[in-house]
Amino acid sequence: MQKLRWLSCFALVLLGSAVVVAQTPATMTWEEVRHRFEVNNPTLMAGQLNIDESKAQEITAYLRPNPSVSLSVDQINPFDGGPPHSCCGMLLTIAAVSYLHEREHKRELRLESARKGTEIAVSTQADLNRTLLFGLRSAFVSTLQAKAVLQLAKDNLAYYDHVLEISRTRFQAGDIAQIDLDRLELQRVQYESDLETAEVNLRTAKIALLTLLNDRTPIEKYDVTGLFDFSDRLPPLDEARKQAEDSRPDLRAAIQAIDKAETDHKLAVANGSTDPTFGGDVGRNPPIDQYFGVSVNFPLRIFDRNQGEKLRTQLDIRRNERLRDATLAQVFSDVDSGYATLDSTVKLLVPYRERYLKQSVRVRDTVWYSYQHGGAALLDFLNAESDYRTVQLNYINLVGSYLTAAAQLNMAVGREVIQ
Repeated sequence: MQKLRWLSCFALVLLGSAVVVAQTPATMTWEEVRHRFEVNNPTLMAGQLNIDESKAQEITAYLRPNPSVSLSVDQINPFDGGPPHSCCGMLLTIAAVSYLHEREHKRELRLESARKGTEIAVSTQADLNRTLLFGLRSAFVSTLQAKAVLQLAKDNLAYYDHVLEISRTRFQAGDIAQIDLDRLELQRVQYESDLETAEVNLRTAKIALLTLLNDRTPIEKYDVTGLFDFSDRLPPLDEARKQAEDSRPDLRAAIQAIDKAETDHKLAVANGSTDPTFGGDVGRNPPIDQYFGVSVNFPLRIFDRNQGEKLRTQLDIRRNERLRDATLAQVFSDVDSGYATLDSTVKLLVPYRERYLKQSVRVRDTVWYSYQHGGAALLDFLNAESDYRTVQLNYINLVGSYLTAAAQLNMAVGREVIQ
């Protein structure tokens, strides 16, 4: 019997542990969120299919022309009259085959053009991934920021409830007036409102993040974790610009487009050349019996020498060169803009961390102590409490702005220069 009791207790403990684990939300780091995004996001998956389609076009580009085969039977005389025919002895039967021979490496140039098109598709997909990752990172930062604001709201409400508890005790002891207690209790509405708003903002941020992940996990069972802080060490601007010039996939795609345009021009010149068609035939022509023949067909390209396509591809080279220059200018603009935003945010954050956060705590606690001992008015304490809440909230929002600006700079550079 005692053994049965021990087994029952053990089973209950296991069941309780399973319930706790089931209720604990799944917490994901940034790397886990990024991995799931790259696997599940439908926009990225659709972009990958563009690469596969481009690879399929490489097969088509390198195909040889199909030979042509013809069979014919002639000198059929179903009418009466004329010279007598045997059953099939006077029929002329011919079998012919022909093949177009492509000169000037047309197949090779078509394949080269198709492969360079695939390279552009790969770079375009990388650029799509770059821009979508910025949106994902922004949603991830918004979730961390909403969690920090929610925690601040909970702490503020808990602190204010402690203040109200002390104030009610003082009121019962006749230390403060009824009007002061009423004003303190009315002020609690603001903290309740802050808490409700923070909870709604957190749910909204999680919804946006789960949408990007194409995840149907309930919000209550999903959470993220990560470092919500800033660093005042920034890489040099010139280094960031150099890394962007080497890493940005849209700039790489623009350079590859020039290379492909040059190949397309070579192909247009090759297509202006003459391709002969070689043929051969065998036949039976009674009474000569069997024979065979060969032929070569050269088109006379007097008028159509592919002049329009040659000119178009030549102009396309120049057009892509201009687009490359425009993309390079945009890359530098993105880096400079992102760097300026990040640097400005850091300059605002440093004094908060070094002075304002500590000062807001010190002022609130000092005024509260003074109010408790009759050295400060109620309005002074309420103002000090409001200043504390504002400074703490501003700091959280600035950290969120810093992390978003860091993600913007990473997107502008094309790689993570700031973790």
